[in-house]
Amino acid sequence: MGRLRAKSDYEELRNARISENQARLASLGLQKTVSELRSLICSSPKSDKRKWNKVDYSSTPLRRSSRLTGKSTSSQGKLSHLEDSDCGEDGEERRLANGPLTRGKSGLRSRLISPEALARRCASKGRGSLYDPVYGICCHFCRQKKLCGEEDCKRCGEQDMDQPCIGKTDCSICHSSNGILCRACLKVRYGEEMEEVRSNKDWICPHCMEDKGINPYWICNSSLCLKKRKMVPTGIAIFRAREMGYKSVAHLLMDELQRSERRR
Repeated sequence: MGRLRAKSDYEELRNARISENQARLASLGLQKTVSELRSLICSSPKSDKRKWNKVDYSSTPLRRSSRLTGKSTSSQGKLSHLEDSDCGEDGEERRLANGPLTRGKSGLRSRLISPEALARRCASKGRGSLYDPVYGICCHFCRQKKLCGEEDCKRCGEQDMDQPCIGKTDCSICHSSNGILCRACLKVRYGEEMEEVRSNKDWICPHCMEDKGINPYWICNSSLCLKKRKMVPTGIAIFRAREMGYKSVAHLLMDELQRSERRR
């Protein structure tokens, strides 16, 4: 009974306070103001939603990769018969991967490379020490687009666009980017010297050697090619190759592939 009585007293007190507050609001005229504001909000027209306009792209040509349109050369660079494919579909002359950049435009960017930068060009003869997006030719293995460190290279030293880079290799068969290697990668990964390659006009890159079966179990050990074969890239395997007495990483892989096939 005591709890019920206390509850009824609380409700009576609460109701009394509510009535008192309502009377106070009425005396101040606030209830009318609140009702007027609510009516204004409800009667105000809703703002129009932003309409989404579909853009019509049919009037403008879509950008398509030349690889999809079939205008580019294949990844293997089948340019051995240059007499039949000197010109592309658009009448533009095709360029070898390690060939002249353009013809008749020698020295267009020669003044954009500072003498201080050119002085550092021969600091590293292996891969070069100066990056250049125009004159630099990308190595297939290290993918460094640097000017070579060869002192006699007119392309990298004098920015002669009509000259090839003598610090990068050029396959006599494919003439593609797969056959371009810098001095360091050529020696470390494949055990060859740049001077021997330059003196041999019939030099064949690892890709073409593999395709023609010239050297059994010989493969290109760049990360790109190993991933295509679903093989794990070797990383800096030259130290393990030299400890085991191999000339290069390619010779190590060639022996490992041969032994793995014997176990089968």
